[in-house]
Amino acid sequence: MKFIHTADWQIGKPFRAFGEKESVLRQARLTAIETIGRLARAEGAAHVLVAGDLYDNDAPAQKTLLEPMERMRAFADVTWHVISGNHDYHRSNGLWDRVAAQGLPANVALHLSPEPKALGEEAVLFPAALRRRSEVNDLTEWMDHAESAAGAIRIGLAHGSITGFGTEGEAKNPIAPDRARRARLDYLALGDWHRTKEVNANTWYAGTPEADRFNSQELGEVLLVEIAGPGAPPKVSRRRSGTYRWIAQTEELSATADIDGLEDRLRNQPDLSSLLMRIDIRGTLDLSARAALTQRLAGIEAAMFWLEADLADLHVRPTPEDLEKIDFGGVLREAAERLKAKAEDAGASAIERRRAEEALVQLFVMTKDQAKGQAA
Repeated sequence: MKFIHTADWQIGKPFRAFGEKESVLRQARLTAIETIGRLARAEGAAHVLVAGDLYDNDAPAQKTLLEPMERMRAFADVTWHVISGNHDYHRSNGLWDRVAAQGLPANVALHLSPEPKALGEEAVLFPAALRRRSEVNDLTEWMDHAESAAGAIRIGLAHGSITGFGTEGEAKNPIAPDRARRARLDYLALGDWHRTKEVNANTWYAGTPEADRFNSQELGEVLLVEIAGPGAPPKVSRRRSGTYRWIAQTEELSATADIDGLEDRLRNQPDLSSLLMRIDIRGTLDLSARAALTQRLAGIEAAMFWLEADLADLHVRPTPEDLEKIDFGGVLREAAERLKAKAEDAGASAIERRRAEEALVQLFVMTKDQAKGQAA
């Protein structure tokens, strides 16, 4: 038995913080479905198990409702098995009734009730679809007592949080950590965590096929699962399915040489045009180095798909040479001295000190640009 395990597509997820690039990130989630279909076809995996949260919410627009169905329809030789999750839970007259009313593609199977479903002659699927956003009871418990034909591989499909395993998931739906053992499952395919995780040899979270946040899964993945027969250990392989990488990191700067090193590290990242990065820059720089950093970051931002630099913990401490570049002894120099004093005033609020530092940088850049213009 060979199949693809995936989850948390969250089609329709908004990315409003990314402005004009929001539509690109939304489209990438649909493209991931096509990548999964091609992978299943190439690997000879006749089934794809989608462990919940196919949609981002329970009331998507009509076009959003149909888009994933049409992508799956295009792979007629692959059967897609879907359960509901906490984002797209199954309720009366809800989105899954809307999907059914549109007419499901022949190769898409919805499993919205706790009933065993045969996957050909080789295996039996035990689904645990959510009917509420949060469930108090473990919806996988019924699998312990569910029967299957002799010689059939037993596969569970659920969406929720393994009890005591961590807090990265969103769903508040408990799942016993030893459910696979209790229910004699050869594999338990889970959704909820947006990070690929092995709970035990027979229980995995697939993660999301297209990464969607910082400090989570860097690159979208799915799992290719191969099971030789009942009782045989599953062979689980992680396969890339995502287009965009999401990276968050912290950098400490104290001199121009540090800026050179930072630029080299960022520019040497693979596939800059599909990289989203959040970088927290800390430390202390003089005015010349701080102005140089702004210029370097502008170039890197243009090379990347998205760059978000947090400079809240990067402080400016101008040198006498910096102040002389602003003005040797005139009105601008006096303004720079006052801003420097405010930036270093321990009695001032953090916001006041920060504003003084930003004003110093702007004053430095302005006078530097004016000097270049006069020289030209």
